[in-house]
Amino acid sequence: MNHPELRTLDPERIVRLEDDAVVVLDQRRLPDETIELRCTDAAELADAIRTLAVRGAPAIGVAAAYGLALAALRGDDLDDAYETLASSRPTAVNLRWALEEMRLDPTPERAREIHAAEVDRCRRMGAHAAGLVPSAARILTHCNAGGLATGGYGSAVGAIRAAAERGGVSLVWVDETRPLLQGARLTAFELEALGIPHAVIVDGAAAARMGAGEVDIVITGADRIAANGDTANKIGTYGLAVLARHHGIPFVIVAPTSTIDPTAWSGAAIPIEERDGAEVTTRFAARNPAFDVTPAELITAIVTEVGVHRAPYRESLPAPVTSR
Repeated sequence: MNHPELRTLDPERIVRLEDDAVVVLDQRRLPDETIELRCTDAAELADAIRTLAVRGAPAIGVAAAYGLALAALRGDDLDDAYETLASSRPTAVNLRWALEEMRLDPTPERAREIHAAEVDRCRRMGAHAAGLVPSAARILTHCNAGGLATGGYGSAVGAIRAAAERGGVSLVWVDETRPLLQGARLTAFELEALGIPHAVIVDGAAAARMGAGEVDIVITGADRIAANGDTANKIGTYGLAVLARHHGIPFVIVAPTSTIDPTAWSGAAIPIEERDGAEVTTRFAARNPAFDVTPAELITAIVTEVGVHRAPYRESLPAPVTSR
């Protein structure tokens, strides 16, 4: 279904603060319907985050910032609002990062600064990452790391956008990303709106595409990056990194500095969210981890708004920055 009003994915169309609510574009309904969800307090917003109406590490952080500003406007207890929002999802570090940014100045203006800064970071890291993309590249990406996931422009998809603007993309392979199909529903939706050639593949087809010589580079986003470069991203990312190493294909992570967690010494310290097994099957018992951790030694480069970082990541990764 064509959605011309979303072609530019205006940041305020994805998530914004109004006088009485945080308004998010309900990602559960895309691509078939474009429905806005109004969250009138921190509890409602936390539920929207928990149930993936708003998802993607930077977008979750932006939404949480607006949620704390809304709590202040309502005169709610800010400590309670903080804890309600912080507990909504455990893996993405941007959530607590944004809430900490809001503690000293829980105003709408501060929240909008955080949102604008995330969009600016995406544009800058997209420009850095585009330089790693070969001419007329065939790119494979996993999950969704576009404007929907970042509050505007995108991290991994932002890199693809920037590369496409330079004429550097011939095709994007979009992993469907089981079990919730963020790739098939959201990344394909965004690439279609941007006019970038793409094809959805089942997750299990990635190895065959690499083996056939049809993938030049893998680019994904991240939900949390440990101090040593170990990176948590949507479940299935680790397997792609192993496949890319076997086939000699660059594997690149694109994520803002707000995703770096210097307190996590390695990936072992990153909490992995376990979701309801009913997302996988309603008939049998199921394990449903939402993320996995890719070891730093499998990552060719990590790109932030600061630049391109290579191993040893403990030395090359920058510290998280504020949005001021």
